[in-house]
Amino acid sequence: MSAVTTRRVPSAAAGGASPGRPARSRRARVTVAVLFALPALLLLGALVAYPILYSVVRSFFDAGGHRFVGVDNYHELFTDSATQKALRNTAVWVLVVPALLTGVGLVLAVLTEKVRWATAFKVLIFMPMAISFLAAGITFRLVYDQDPHRGVLNAVAVGVHDTVTDSSAYPGARPSGAKALREDKGHGYRTVQDVRPGRSVTLGLVGIPAAKLPSRARPAMDPAAHHATPGTVDGVVYLDFVPGGGGRPGVVDPKESGLPGVKVELTRDGRTVAHTTTAPDGSFRFSGTAPGSYGVRLPAGNFAQPYGGVTWLGPGLITPAIMAAYLWIWTGFSMVLIGAGLAALPRDTLEAARMDGASEFQIFRKVTVPQLAPVLTVVFVTLVINVMKVFDLVYIIAPGPVQQDANVLALQMWLVSFGGGNNQGLGSAIGVVLLLLVMPAMAFNIRRFRRGRS
Repeated sequence: MSAVTTRRVPSAAAGGASPGRPARSRRARVTVAVLFALPALLLLGALVAYPILYSVVRSFFDAGGHRFVGVDNYHELFTDSATQKALRNTAVWVLVVPALLTGVGLVLAVLTEKVRWATAFKVLIFMPMAISFLAAGITFRLVYDQDPHRGVLNAVAVGVHDTVTDSSAYPGARPSGAKALREDKGHGYRTVQDVRPGRSVTLGLVGIPAAKLPSRARPAMDPAAHHATPGTVDGVVYLDFVPGGGGRPGVVDPKESGLPGVKVELTRDGRTVAHTTTAPDGSFRFSGTAPGSYGVRLPAGNFAQPYGGVTWLGPGLITPAIMAAYLWIWTGFSMVLIGAGLAALPRDTLEAARMDGASEFQIFRKVTVPQLAPVLTVVFVTLVINVMKVFDLVYIIAPGPVQQDANVLALQMWLVSFGGGNNQGLGSAIGVVLLLLVMPAMAFNIRRFRRGRS
């Protein structure tokens, strides 16, 4: 009789697992995971998904949201001059700022490895990240102020200019009512009547505050009490004004002051034949003058307004000025992220390149940068996303008259919707376009993150 072998199946009472238990356990784990994720999902839906869907729907309605207009808002978006300007400025931001920030961050990250005080340097560069865009915008609005007494940059520009170039002695001065001078086609002021050698001229000016006269100024020389010398042309340039009132126009009165340091030119047939500078009493003299008729001219440089610096917040420089403020804030972010990637690089490749005789620049270009390519890409794409959403700095730094010259899509969306336009249909369309522009960069970043985890 053949032996029959039997196999005992452990019963549930004996401690074996029932067939349905793994499925129930898996469902329980899924349920617990959903319960834990539910608050975050609700919050994400309320703050992200719902606004996006509502904006998409709202973009197909009119300004008040009562009438369906189809794609009219999108048509207006791409034909409106202000929105086109915002699109062009946004494109400039995307093309310039992320690349510049990534390059500066890379250079600073590499350089900080060569200094002892690297930590202090990183803290100093990263510190602007702790400042809000509102505070940074107000700070740079003051930095770019046109008044050199308030704006730091213009204070430096005016200081350098005045160091290398002489400023005008009497800005804003003009001829007095005596009509001895007339305007000389942008070259200053010229005597109305020609002068012959042996004659004196009296050139009175007004528009100069007595308190701002040079300390070396003396009472004006009176040509009436002065005997002209043959073969010379002389005269006086003076302030034709008596403090406290009185005096006669065109006549040197006893209390009137000479104007020292005024440049005077002697002209003949429109050409300058001699030049001099007035003395403390305002007198001047041209000796050895040949017979003939001459003109006496006070060049425009004597009366030019003082150099006021650069118009940083003007239409031509407003966008680069705001970009500079953005670079100041975000350079620390770029440097720290690239520095973290640099610290994780294998040092053996760098040492091998040095042993092979490569210079530091060759190592940087052919070893460091290729190995940092993934980190540089992530930083660049992140900055592209942030640049597309720039709003605060442009709104705060750009003055009202030039705000349209610095306009970007995010600011245009706010201006159209809430900043006076009250057209939330068009504003929603701009928001949808902005989202579509950001999505490729976001998708690229997510794909790289997933590839790095796998």
